[in-house]
Amino acid sequence: MSSAPSIRAAVVDAPGAAPRVGSVVLPPRAPGTTLVSVVAAPLNPLDLVIASGTFHSARHESPYVPGSECVGVVLDSDRHQPGSWVYAECHASPDTPGSLATQVLVDDDDVLPLPEGIDPVRGAAVGNSGTAAFMPLVEDAALRTGETVLVLGATGAVGQLAVQVAHRRGAGRVVGVARDRAALERLPDLGADAVVDLRGGESAEELAERLRAVAGPVDVVLDGVYGVPLEAALQVCAPRARVVNVGNPAGATARIPAGLLRGKQLTLSGFAGLHTPLRAKQAALTWLWDALTRDELRVDVRTFPLDDLPSAWRTQAVSPHAKCVVLPQGSGLPEHPTTAPTRRDRSTRP
Repeated sequence: MSSAPSIRAAVVDAPGAAPRVGSVVLPPRAPGTTLVSVVAAPLNPLDLVIASGTFHSARHESPYVPGSECVGVVLDSDRHQPGSWVYAECHASPDTPGSLATQVLVDDDDVLPLPEGIDPVRGAAVGNSGTAAFMPLVEDAALRTGETVLVLGATGAVGQLAVQVAHRRGAGRVVGVARDRAALERLPDLGADAVVDLRGGESAEELAERLRAVAGPVDVVLDGVYGVPLEAALQVCAPRARVVNVGNPAGATARIPAGLLRGKQLTLSGFAGLHTPLRAKQAALTWLWDALTRDELRVDVRTFPLDDLPSAWRTQAVSPHAKCVVLPQGSGLPEHPTTAPTRRDRSTRP
């Protein structure tokens, strides 16, 4: 077993602190773990919430390296072929550095081969966000052909992919809901049949009236916002509709009348990728990567070198309507390229 050297990495020193770029020393690789050279590390809202110290499932008082997923090249492993391209998930903590670094150590079970022909940056970009769109719609809600789908928070990375997944999986009507009117206007190009803008100060009843006029009875709701928009969506649900929540930027609570829940026999559930093992996500990732290979999914990506992580962090904090991806090995790349280098353009040993 070899000992990993000091590596460059993002470091969050305390809850609420802005990240800085520094150096850390990885522990020696132990049996059951894989050492990966990180090529593309998406920045997720989850990473920012954990770093803020307000996340319900994790709070780190000591310095740690953030980052929950990446695409890279295997450097050392007993299970995975050195030199092979992989997608990996990370569970960052003070004892386990995350993916926003030049190298990362992950459990063997948290690694999947990246298919041939996949652009590594785009392949990484649909990992966390893509599974948070695909699994709630296709697996949890069991979306059926011809059904009407309502996507709350449709202009974020998850929402944009959810619109495309619903459209390509046979939804009869897809309606996107979000605050940013300019971003909403781009959704029909992704497969949305209609859009509805969220308005400040609007009641659930007022929003429900506008939703009903555009969507009609809704069979499936992917809820990425919670709060008042969810309250409105429940009012326009068809009998036996399925509602899956994946986020709550509009509020930590929502009023759910018991009579509405029972009267319509609604199914209300939550999806948390953090608590879902990678093996359970493999089918979703396979579909997403296949769709990328066929150029059937659009994902807007903004790339940042590791040294510019603070800028990436600030960009993610204001909901950029695109996927922010950090390139630890590629600080010389432009920050916002229209296309990313393909796998074939990169060495197998970054």
